[in-house]
Amino acid sequence: MSNVYAVVSRPGPVEERLLDELAASTQPFSVMRRGAAGIALRYLDAGSGPPLVLLHGRGHAATSWLPLLPALARHRRVIAVDLPGFGHSAWRPFPASARAGASRPPTSAPAPLIPGGDGDDLVARALDFFVDPVEALLCDLGLSEAPLVGHSLGGLCALAITLRRRARPRWLALIGAMGVGPEMSALGRAYFLLGPERAAGRASIALFQRFGAPTETSCTARLGALHAELASVPDGRRDAATAFRVLAPLRGPVPHLRERLGEIETDTLLLWGERDELLPAPLAIGAAARMPRATLKLLPRGHAPHHEAPEETLRHLAPLLDRS
Repeated sequence: MSNVYAVVSRPGPVEERLLDELAASTQPFSVMRRGAAGIALRYLDAGSGPPLVLLHGRGHAATSWLPLLPALARHRRVIAVDLPGFGHSAWRPFPASARAGASRPPTSAPAPLIPGGDGDDLVARALDFFVDPVEALLCDLGLSEAPLVGHSLGGLCALAITLRRRARPRWLALIGAMGVGPEMSALGRAYFLLGPERAAGRASIALFQRFGAPTETSCTARLGALHAELASVPDGRRDAATAFRVLAPLRGPVPHLRERLGEIETDTLLLWGERDELLPAPLAIGAAARMPRATLKLLPRGHAPHHEAPEETLRHLAPLLDRS
């Protein structure tokens, strides 16, 4: 795997137990690594049947889909990807020239997200940091038409992949997704500025429970422990955190794709927590009004309703899953 930034970390004991659980409940099940756009991505490949791709949020990993993955994999092939710089995927350096907003050569990407002022080029680089390798992986695996389910940052990636049109997912499910509008709560901005990578131990678990899954269950407790373990990965994911902070600045409008949502003609489920303190529900209401084939479902949950209420999430996904 020459000229590819390799995976630099391995699962800790909490994640190892979750992987063993997934392997016992899901057949076939594999933990895979593959080079894509110059970096090595880790992904989970579970089940068989029509493909479905899962993209997690910041500070999470492919294993964070534990509440949904076994059920989804009973009738389809599920690919859950560690986004670049998270979980156990590698990442490309976020260059100093990008931090300074240096010029960027033209690409096939869509127009940059609308930023909160100057810096279109920097925003585009930050988006490419996460999207380019995932898009390349999907195309390399022959999954360019696979439906995408994305949470938070993963939802933004799903939107960007769809708008680039190199991949053409059959449908989308966006769970508390970034990128649908310029608003973000002050609390959310502070949380993202701190970043789960800077928290550790009980602090990381407390942040996960407060913002992601305020309804505690045995499953969310285990995911909180996973969140803390992932936050302790050496090197602090500095490049990923820097790229992310461009997409979630402390002040001003948040870069977004709201003006382009009307271009998305595929069936889309917007699944949102009414108690989401990071990306409040009015964002989803506004996005649904702009998307010609969107369905909005609001749940009495937080930023990660699929963690708090997996069975309810699966019920809302069922109409889309039945089509694939």
